[in-house]
Amino acid sequence: MMRTLLAILLFVVVQTAQAEEVLLDRIVALVNDDVVLQSELEAELASVRQNLEQRDVRMPPADELRAQVLDRLIIQTLQMNVAERRGIRVDSATLDAAVRRVAERNNLSLEGLRDALSGQGMNMSVFRAQLRRDITINRLRQQVMNQRLDVTEQEIQQFIERNRSLDRDYRLSQILISVPEAASADVIETARREADTVIERLDSGESFARVATAASDARNALEGGDLGWVPASQLPSAAASAIRDLQPGEHTAALRTPAGFQIYRLEDTRGSSEAMVEQSRVRHILIQPNEVVSNEDARLRLSSLRSRIESGGDFADLARANSDDPGSASNGGAIGWVDPANLPDSFGEAINSLDVGETSDIFRTRGGWHIAQVLERRTRDASESIAREEAEQAIRERKREEEIELWLRELRNEAYIERRLGGG
Repeated sequence: MMRTLLAILLFVVVQTAQAEEVLLDRIVALVNDDVVLQSELEAELASVRQNLEQRDVRMPPADELRAQVLDRLIIQTLQMNVAERRGIRVDSATLDAAVRRVAERNNLSLEGLRDALSGQGMNMSVFRAQLRRDITINRLRQQVMNQRLDVTEQEIQQFIERNRSLDRDYRLSQILISVPEAASADVIETARREADTVIERLDSGESFARVATAASDARNALEGGDLGWVPASQLPSAAASAIRDLQPGEHTAALRTPAGFQIYRLEDTRGSSEAMVEQSRVRHILIQPNEVVSNEDARLRLSSLRSRIESGGDFADLARANSDDPGSASNGGAIGWVDPANLPDSFGEAINSLDVGETSDIFRTRGGWHIAQVLERRTRDASESIAREEAEQAIRERKREEEIELWLRELRNEAYIERRLGGG
């Protein structure tokens, strides 16, 4: 009798636990052929709440926050679906390296990172999954933007002329009230009224970060709309003009953009540094390990060559006779003027530590083993070619923000999405 009673009680406990698990993992959104689960929503909500608390941002109403977080998960799901179709994968080695970088940026060992995550209620496997997702989405966006963005010669020339005098960086936050592509006049007017309401909330003293978290349609809404430092040259001209007249703490009016209505808040300003580039004229000798030449053989061979150079041997002659770099060997190892910052880390470090005429110690890059010499050094202002590169990059960055919003809107418009939040 006692065993029967215990069996019944155990059955009830198991059934109750299973029911709670089913309730926890109920579907809160359908996204094409995929789903967003209640457990995923709760985990993301906890992360967002913690982030807002750390940034001392007052929590928006619970239903608004929940809806915003669900929208974020829906957009993430859509992007992950596209990434899967395109075959974008993040291998374990890349993920391991990303985890180490996170730990290093926070001055933690891997064990310390694991403990820190545990203190925040997150285990390493969940963190790795989130990091893998973020890397995948970043790769997808880069791939998509490379296909969608185009910068013309005329745009580059106009940019250079227009922005010669722009030497400011702005720390900005934004609120976006999105407007669908080819929207009707009624839809645009509704968005305009919503933007006006946001302005009224801001003018009444409500925190910009709180309003952004609750009302913004931009993908950084849950970060309080924080855009970080933005060079003036990367802003649309209308936004740059409006922000130029602001004092830190002030916000713009609602500006009409292709994405909708945008409101910027100026947090801080700083002067951009002059673009001076230190270059080195370099030559090197490369020995590449292969099936016949081991790593140790390559190092010993370079050690012998370095000793001959130190004893008066001609670097150029030895490079022509021994270097495995086909691009420079015939020129005596010369690779011309380079910016060490643009070289592989180990190569740049070796170059930076040399005096002019000095031969480096043996060092390794992905290409193999090297020794190098610095023949000359010079410091110069940004050349026309560098200015053009910076112009093209700035135009791409400026277009990228709007283009990503347009692309995400297209994903939403083309997808089947059904939200099942209910009253929760």
